[in-house]
Amino acid sequence: MSLEIGKVLGFSEDRLKALEYSALFHDMGKIGIPDHILNKKDKLTDKEYEIIKKHPDIGVSILQTIDFMAGNLGIIRHQHERYSGGGYPMGISGKDIPLEARIIAIADTYDAMTSDRPYRKGLPEEAALNEIIKNKEIQFDGKLVDAFIVAKSKLSLHKD
Repeated sequence: MSLEIGKVLGFSEDRLKALEYSALFHDMGKIGIPDHILNKKDKLTDKEYEIIKKHPDIGVSILQTIDFMAGNLGIIRHQHERYSGGGYPMGISGKDIPLEARIIAIADTYDAMTSDRPYRKGLPEEAALNEIIKNKEIQFDGKLVDAFIVAKSKLSLHKD
C-alpha cells in the first residue's frame, strides 16, 4: 500500500525502492520487545506502552549497520509520529516528519486495523477507511490520506 501511495505521488523508481525498504523494515525494532507485551490480549499498561514506544529506536540501532538502509533511518524512526504532534518517539509534527514516514503511518495503520490481532478482530475495510479519513490532519497528513484513497481505489480495481 505504501508503494501505491508513492506511485500516486509520482515518486521516482529510486524513491519507491527506498520507500519499499522502509515499509518492509519499519517495525524491525519490535524484535527487541518481549513477546508477552507484543501478544498481550488485554490493554497495555502505561509501563508496557512505554516499552513498545522504544521499538523505532531499537529498529534504527539494528538497521544502522546495513548500508542500503542508511538513508532510511529517519523514516523508520518517525513512522509513529502524529501529524498534529504527540506521537513517538520524538513528538514531532507536520512536515518535520519525513514524507515516507507519513505514508507508511497511513498504510501501517490501515493494515493494523483490518488485520486480526491477539486482542481483537480486524475491522471491515470500509470502517478502517472511515477511521483514516476521520483522522485527517490529526494523526495523518490530509494530502496523503487523499493519495491513500486514490491508491486504494486503484488496487481495488485490479482485484476485479
